[in-house]
Amino acid sequence: MNETVLARLETLPTQPGCYLFRDTKGTIVYVGKARNLRARVRQYFAPGSTDYRYFVPLLEKVLGDIETVVTETEKEAVLLEDSLIKEHKPRYNVRLRDDKTYLSLRLDTKAEWPRLEVVRRPTADKAQYYGPYPSATSARRALKLVNKHFKLRTCDDATMASRTRPCLEYQIKRCPAPCVFEVDREGYLQQTRFVGLFLEGKNDELAKRIETDMKDAAKQLNFERAATLRDQLTAIREVQERQRVAEVSDTDRDVIGIYREGDAVALAVLVVRSGFVRDTQVTLLTRVELPDDEIIDAFVSQRYGVGYDGDDGFARRSRIPDEVVVPVVPEAHEGLAQWLSEAKGRKVEIAVPKAGSRAKLLAMANQNAQHRFRERRVVEKTAEEHADALQERLGLAKPPKTIECVDISHHRGQDTVAAIVCLEHGAPKKKNYRSYHIQTETGGNDYAAMLEVLRRRFARGKNAEVGWELPDLFVVDGGRGQLAVAIAVLEELKIEGFAVCALAKERESVTGDKLVDRVYLPGRKNPIAIDRHQAALVLLSRARDEAHRFANKIREGLHHRRRLSSELDQLPGVGTKTRVALLKQFGSLAGVREASLDQLERVPGVNAQRARAVFEHFHGATASAPR
Repeated sequence: MNETVLARLETLPTQPGCYLFRDTKGTIVYVGKARNLRARVRQYFAPGSTDYRYFVPLLEKVLGDIETVVTETEKEAVLLEDSLIKEHKPRYNVRLRDDKTYLSLRLDTKAEWPRLEVVRRPTADKAQYYGPYPSATSARRALKLVNKHFKLRTCDDATMASRTRPCLEYQIKRCPAPCVFEVDREGYLQQTRFVGLFLEGKNDELAKRIETDMKDAAKQLNFERAATLRDQLTAIREVQERQRVAEVSDTDRDVIGIYREGDAVALAVLVVRSGFVRDTQVTLLTRVELPDDEIIDAFVSQRYGVGYDGDDGFARRSRIPDEVVVPVVPEAHEGLAQWLSEAKGRKVEIAVPKAGSRAKLLAMANQNAQHRFRERRVVEKTAEEHADALQERLGLAKPPKTIECVDISHHRGQDTVAAIVCLEHGAPKKKNYRSYHIQTETGGNDYAAMLEVLRRRFARGKNAEVGWELPDLFVVDGGRGQLAVAIAVLEELKIEGFAVCALAKERESVTGDKLVDRVYLPGRKNPIAIDRHQAALVLLSRARDEAHRFANKIREGLHHRRRLSSELDQLPGVGTKTRVALLKQFGSLAGVREASLDQLERVPGVNAQRARAVFEHFHGATASAPR
């Protein structure tokens, strides 16, 4: 350890605050907080320390200096730590979800016809927010369940305002179509209140209300409404049957369990609402060299948005439970609990139970974390076996842990795009997905498009500073011709020792013989035939199918936007606001074309210069301008 660090250890303050570890180049590699900076920081370097602090050996190699920032309270240290981590993104701090926030469901009860939608970040708009959900799958599953049984509108405000006839949701009886029909608003708002109770987990109260309304509807001979309420009641009871009773308590709590092996960690959260375990959410982390208490601390801070003040009070209160049960006491937990209590509007406890019902819930959370961890290990082991089989079958220098595959997609020679997907240990690594809009005019020529995209991809991969490292194996969708393009680009960029192959689809020959998937390799004339049931093909076919899906998604989106584009989009000096104003005033492009100059100038937000530009575009600069 260098003299600078030793000197810092002797002068550390005893107040609460944050500490920053810098490497020999001055870069911040770790940020932590403590109620007592001197005691906390010196723990990392105490003689005889165990493996509990996983990244201490790494610190001894890279640590160049220690910096401290003193705060008045533990709560200020909590907020400062979160701000510093977001600002500097230290390599040894655990980041659970890139730069995104967890998904939530938004319900604006003040709207005339409220709807439920998925949002990434709550805002101070007085709407109700439910969540957070750890993934798009869980959030959209809840949204789908609500849309199926409670029949709120799904379209946005702009779409609703422009509708002239009901959509498919009305046809399948999942929306009353308030966009075009007279709808009982009080009944609709009642459904909105039911949705709020359902998402809050108050299913017992909700079931009682729906049952009462169902009986009232039946007495009034409104059998259609009674049947709808009956179906809602059945759905709620089915959800209740799938839930496990935690304890007889109305306390809302999140129970966080942890399981780890070395630097790989699994975190499981049991979401307990009104005595029921409503959901189980699992987060898997790798290369985490932190002790358990700091992992739990980072997880709690990021899950509940410590330090983020972009949402309103209700959004925070709906996100934070009454109690957070954790397996170990996080550092500066009193300051963390204080912040959560202030955000919630009432006391929030951070508890580490040793016995009783909460301890049983914690054991369940730990078991869920362990199960998901080992489940992931099985998947990774299978992927390793497939990589070993692929290495042997293709004669590669090493098993391909990372595989990229490129695919070209176009629509009748137009809207040509390329997609590159990445698999890591057999699973999609979407952070490394790349999409390309082909800049040259290819006219549907896949070889020309392939040449452009591979030049762009390999050139970035060759430049280490860009951060686009080349994978262990690069797969080109196609045959010998596509492989030749890839080899030519590698030779042009002078990239050597890089594994590349081409994968041709299964097809029938001109004689009717069935040809299985074939892999073409550089320097080999005949392809290697691989049967679909062989382990060697699993990773290749998975990469190819994912590349097809991603490329088609990009191309369809581009084609859709092109179809919806207007001739007004091509007018120089006419921006989005002007286009919207014109179409809103005249209803269609044909209406804009037929408008006189005087009519164009009277459109709100359109000045005389833009009005003349639009008029002359359709009628010519020399045309007379009827007023």
